[in-house]
Amino acid sequence: MNIEHLLSKRTLAMSGSGIRRAFELGAKLKDPINLSIGQPDFPVARSVKDAAIHAINADRNGYSLSRGIPELQARLAEKLNTDFGWSFANSASGGESDIIVTPGTSGALVLAAMATLNPGDEIVIPDPFFVLYPAMASLTDAKPVYCDTYPDCKMTAERVEQCITPRTKMVVVNSPGNPGGVVNTVDECRDLLDLCRRKNVLLLSDEIYDEFTYTESRTQKAAKPEKDSAMKCPSPARFPGAEENVLLVRGFGKTYGNTGWRLGYAAGPKKLIEQMIKLQQFSFVCAPTPLQFGAIAALDVDATIQMQEYQKRRDMVVKALAPVTGLTAPGGAFYAFPKIPEKLGMNGLQFLEAAIERNLILVNGGTFSLRDTHFRLSYAVPEYKLEAGLAVLVDLLAGK
Repeated sequence: MNIEHLLSKRTLAMSGSGIRRAFELGAKLKDPINLSIGQPDFPVARSVKDAAIHAINADRNGYSLSRGIPELQARLAEKLNTDFGWSFANSASGGESDIIVTPGTSGALVLAAMATLNPGDEIVIPDPFFVLYPAMASLTDAKPVYCDTYPDCKMTAERVEQCITPRTKMVVVNSPGNPGGVVNTVDECRDLLDLCRRKNVLLLSDEIYDEFTYTESRTQKAAKPEKDSAMKCPSPARFPGAEENVLLVRGFGKTYGNTGWRLGYAAGPKKLIEQMIKLQQFSFVCAPTPLQFGAIAALDVDATIQMQEYQKRRDMVVKALAPVTGLTAPGGAFYAFPKIPEKLGMNGLQFLEAAIERNLILVNGGTFSLRDTHFRLSYAVPEYKLEAGLAVLVDLLAGK
């Protein structure tokens, strides 16, 4: 049988994840310094583990509603009302939902693409981008339109407007971002929302790293600032009426260290959420039921100490690398996206190979971009590993 003849064009057009490829290249290294994987290195809180274990032992192991268990729906409705001033009366009471719990934020992104994009429609994504964004177009036979955000990785209204055409259905913004760790300002969030409203385009705000927003990037300007008890991550969802124009995507894996649980959620325009729930019924069915009970407990966890530790590591990265390469200081997430000095005469893949020769695993910039002039490092690693990796990088970037 000629299997290749049977494969779809969309899957053949997609390459494998460059992040996984970098990991495979270093698989034979002995005790490598691995700065390639974006996975928190702190353990899941005991209370969160116990809640999931209790649900398993209580035989809460069957399917849940496709939109998520009512108890988690109610807690998310409460959280988003406090954070954004959004009203979720139906979700909180267990009725029809404005919120969907998904298998990871990736599940939410795929469902959003399936619910909005027809063949030939356009989706505007940042360049550099999270690796799933171009695939959202491939999976729906839509067209990705790359918004050049170099050198600062900022997805601004001025840049995005040049990319919008009559075929544009969606604009994706990721702040704090992967791979650059860049956080949009309040004004940039407002301008981007205003642009999408004028153009009748859905603004998808991917905020998987919302809690990983460092001190200088946080703000108290929100839809209902009197409700804010702490500084918040700037977001287009914070402005009045944003729930009619913004699809907010957030998750649990990064913030609470349980990436393997695959739990995320989306909230926004009711008619869109309804279609995403319908699609979930025929695809993922539901997010893992017992782990949703763990997610309820996660919402009570204070991650301040972990965030402070990651900010300290961010400072280490900037202090070490800023003198030897072009680096926009990350305002959030746990990545840096330094430029490879032109004097080295290397592209990202060549730089990756040189790093592997020194027992260091990175990801080349071409994994996240149409150009291969940078590399991504993750500082979600113990401090001693980060120090060792930075020492190697300083030498490599200096041409030693």
